[in-house]
Amino acid sequence: MNVILLGPPGAGKGTQAQRLEERHGMKQLSTGDMLRALVASGSALGQKAKEIMDAGQLMPDELMVQMISDRIAQADCAGGFILDGFPRTVRQAEALDEMLAAQGMKLHAVIEMRVADEVLVDRINTRIAQSQTARSDDNVETLKKRLDVYHGQTAPILPYYEAQGRLITVDGMKSIDQVSEEIEAILTAAV
Repeated sequence: MNVILLGPPGAGKGTQAQRLEERHGMKQLSTGDMLRALVASGSALGQKAKEIMDAGQLMPDELMVQMISDRIAQADCAGGFILDGFPRTVRQAEALDEMLAAQGMKLHAVIEMRVADEVLVDRINTRIAQSQTARSDDNVETLKKRLDVYHGQTAPILPYYEAQGRLITVDGMKSIDQVSEEIEAILTAAV
């Protein structure tokens, strides 16, 4: 099963993706994790990625599409994958559909986790307070920039998937377990 989890930064996509991976054997593909690994590599591209991430901006489409295409082609994705943080633009969504079709694959569910901005600010403050090793982009100022980018550039992909009848929205402000139950119901219906 191939799934996309959509939602603003801090909505809980990573948490839910990890749960799905454990329950269903799908491979979580977090573009954030992939990009952080790129930054940690210390390469010139990694340094550029760090600058873009720290500024709360989106990575160029070409880089993201190639990174995802390469990752989906790996053997551990044969049993399905969960995209967390991709696509973020209509162009990326179109490129993903083209890429999957070329590989004889499809998406089984596109799930939006809807969370109010003020709740996300509370969540980031809690994460910072509880974390021993906060990420460089874990601060309210960067979150607000990322939310502006999400609402301006990423949220427009919601109608793209809605027009295809593939978008299902869950209330991401419910408890983690309640959100998991809603997602499980969606996946059961999608099979």
